[in-house]
Amino acid sequence: MAHFDLPLPELRTYRPDLSEPEDFDAFWQQTLGEAREHDVDARFVPVDAALVGVEVFDVTFAGFGGHPVKGWLVLPAGTTEPIPAVVEYLGYGDGRGLPHEHLLWATAGFAHFVMDTRGQGCDGDRQGDTPDPVGSPPSHPGFMTRGVENPRDYYYRRVFTDAVRAVDAVRSHPSVAADRVAALGGSQGGGITLAVGGLVPDLAAIAPDVPFLCHFRRGATLTDRLPYREIGAYLKARRGGEEQVFHTLSYFDGVHFAARGRAPALFSTALEDTVCPPSTVFAAFNAYAGRERSMEVYSFNGHEGGGPYQQGVQLRWVSEHLKG
Repeated sequence: MAHFDLPLPELRTYRPDLSEPEDFDAFWQQTLGEAREHDVDARFVPVDAALVGVEVFDVTFAGFGGHPVKGWLVLPAGTTEPIPAVVEYLGYGDGRGLPHEHLLWATAGFAHFVMDTRGQGCDGDRQGDTPDPVGSPPSHPGFMTRGVENPRDYYYRRVFTDAVRAVDAVRSHPSVAADRVAALGGSQGGGITLAVGGLVPDLAAIAPDVPFLCHFRRGATLTDRLPYREIGAYLKARRGGEEQVFHTLSYFDGVHFAARGRAPALFSTALEDTVCPPSTVFAAFNAYAGRERSMEVYSFNGHEGGGPYQQGVQLRWVSEHLKG
């Protein structure tokens, strides 16, 4: 796949005029307020993962609706005082898997919290352990159209709320420096990161890689790749439902969350990415409100983006912002 989206000079100035719901902030204030009526009740159970150099905790905390959400907390062994933390959100269909799959950040000296994504973990490389107890009306297989007729019922309302509560949970651990917490993730995890960056005002940094869940209408009409294609497949059967669907999705668009983000932000995109087209990523990047933002561009990569090269960039960048 060669470059298929806008030329890079146009991407760097691409700022689509998107319709933002008038009650966007009120919607999210109410949603998070309802979630915080439940104590986060974060429980950290030590796990013998047969690993040397790290300590592992099986985590359960109260997310949306007080529902139990799982995660892993991985600490450098012998941690005796609060240290900076990285909260990671996972890609579409992926689950938290096993502790030994999450060693990078702890070996770099950070507390590393990996949030399981509710209802996922049976369509990626790793198993998930968090059910989604909320049903939905008919939807296309996948998660993109679950409850999409109403913002209050939409699947990602629950996921984004879980993600904010994950920050609350990790901050409650005595080994975590609550004022030095970063959020990051790739693809779906990048979209969740943008949402958290817009909803949690005091994060130290965010790093969304090839983020999904941005500029939904363009994603759904520019690429025929999943998961964006789920939206088109749903509307193929639900003729006449387009405006309601995209109205719902506007409450969850990474572009709108980016307009509220203030933490230093490191983005990445790939110009041959047909899963999360670069124009959808630049739409969020160019809307980002924080004074410090940067974009890594991988010209001849697809949805894998920078892969381990981007991880190296992140390690140095996050260390600079969290460790000083």
